[in-house]
Amino acid sequence: MRAGLNQTTIIFPYHLLTFVVIQLNVCRFAADGVFIVSFTELKLNAKLLQAIEATGFTSPTDIQRQAIPLVMAGRDLMASAQTGTGKTAAFVLPILQRLMNPATVKGNGPRALILAPTRELAMQVSDNIRQLSRFCRMTSGSIVGGMAYGPQIQMLRRPLDILVATPGRLMDHMEQGLVNFSRIEVLVLDEADRMLDMGFIDAVKTIATATPTERQTLLFSATLEGKVLEISRKLLNNPAQIQLAANKDQHASITQQIHQADDIHHKHSLLAHVLTRDELSQAVIFTSTKRGADKLAKTLATKGHASAALHGDMSQGARKRTVDSMRHGKFRLLVATDVAARGLDIKGISHVINFDLPMVAEDYIHRIGRTGRAGATGIAISLVGPDDWSKLAGIERLTGNKMNREIIAGLEPKLPEPRGNGGNKPAFRGRKGNGSSRGRSFGKSANGRSESHGNSHGNSGSNGNGPNVSYRTNNKPGQRPRRPSTRSRSTAG
Repeated sequence: MRAGLNQTTIIFPYHLLTFVVIQLNVCRFAADGVFIVSFTELKLNAKLLQAIEATGFTSPTDIQRQAIPLVMAGRDLMASAQTGTGKTAAFVLPILQRLMNPATVKGNGPRALILAPTRELAMQVSDNIRQLSRFCRMTSGSIVGGMAYGPQIQMLRRPLDILVATPGRLMDHMEQGLVNFSRIEVLVLDEADRMLDMGFIDAVKTIATATPTERQTLLFSATLEGKVLEISRKLLNNPAQIQLAANKDQHASITQQIHQADDIHHKHSLLAHVLTRDELSQAVIFTSTKRGADKLAKTLATKGHASAALHGDMSQGARKRTVDSMRHGKFRLLVATDVAARGLDIKGISHVINFDLPMVAEDYIHRIGRTGRAGATGIAISLVGPDDWSKLAGIERLTGNKMNREIIAGLEPKLPEPRGNGGNKPAFRGRKGNGSSRGRSFGKSANGRSESHGNSHGNSGSNGNGPNVSYRTNNKPGQRPRRPSTRSRSTAG
């Protein structure tokens, strides 16, 4: 057991690695056995403590209490925590603390690399880095899709402390031989489960292989199972494992309920009633398609609701303006596809409404995590139509909880709930291959994210050494990279 952890840890073999399972109360204690109640006790630099105070943080969250001492001690780490728990600061703060020491390798390129599945999450992480490093002399930048290549290329030619990137766009630059990872000290995989679901597993392996083998690797995920465990065996070295809550224990601050709908018209009536509730300040309404998001947002606007759509066909600038408008209270309703399920952090969201249930059960967890953040309470409502019962069954199996069935007077369903709550088709729990699902039509969005273009609303119904690893194509230097036709990805950041 590492010094400073006074509780018993459970050590068990997992193939070639040993995972240290650290229970919730272990890392709350400092080396002297005292419960950590302030950031000062985490022995962070005074400039970081100044930034923490300026940001408005008062005391560390559970994930911060546990993760920060381990990361500062140099351990590789696997951590599972629900959204809104301060997860980003749990790895940004110890990374900033480490980078205050001089670099051991001279040259260009980043010292820390943070991989995120979407532009929205990458932007959120970058914002947190800027806030927490405001009193430090740190350089940071982002490499994401939907932005010009030129400034990104210029940034990669300079020394950089922290780089936040989506795998797709970073691979584009690597294939041009423009990325130098020889200075990498820390690699972070944020929202690793989502990254793998989106088809980035090969890209993540390639990127990790191009970094030094002696790096520290941190993996954060909503779940620590399946493909996440598989890739952790390849990329992490004897990692400590933190799991704050099982799926069935997550989002205890969120009231979850369903309303049964007989058809699409019944579903619209149920939504209209929910939107009249006084306790609803702002809501994110999730649809399964981009076309459906646009259509529903326009329908709500014609009924007098301040609403807007958010999906992958919108430009990066338009998406940012929409999110900022929602954050400043211009919109009460944001109708979104799953492109907004990760990385969207708006304090005023009191409700999440699933107009369409997600195809992948795990996405439900991330959708409802848009409310009830940072200790607040929230309400998640799912509208379940005749074809949604198998999806609901998959969600309830994943969470281990049977959601409350709520009936609105005057809008009672006429159809019974299917016996066994399984519907006619098995629940779809994961994506296969390149991310397509059950013959649905998918296409690339503006950020490369694959989303369905159908209208679900029916309208009627390692070498490890890392120096200058080159992934070259026939493009001229500075030219927009072209992806080889032989490499297939369901999405590109």
